[in-house]
Amino acid sequence: MVVESARARTLSHVDPAEVPLQSALDALADPVRRSILRDLATHDDWTRACGTFDLPVKKATASHHFAVLRSAGLIEQRDEGARRLNRLRREEFDRSFPGLLSATIDRAD
Repeated sequence: MVVESARARTLSHVDPAEVPLQSALDALADPVRRSILRDLATHDDWTRACGTFDLPVKKATASHHFAVLRSAGLIEQRDEGARRLNRLRREEFDRSFPGLLSATIDRAD
């Protein structure tokens, strides 16, 4: 029997096909969130934990940014021990919003 922690139960993932365009645009509009996505795009899936990103914000603010990205269908997260690992959902997001992710993260701010 697998027991899920209360922390893991708080994770909800949205299918990018169910995300309104405005929510996707809002998530991509923030430079901190774009830097998270750029970083994830250069790493293998599930290799970056939230605490390993060099972000110019406090931990609580970083958590908010990850939640916004998750609710926009841009990232998937899973807990492994004390670490929360991340995966960029590029293929899924691109099916719903072709070219939008590349147009925003493949260029410098």
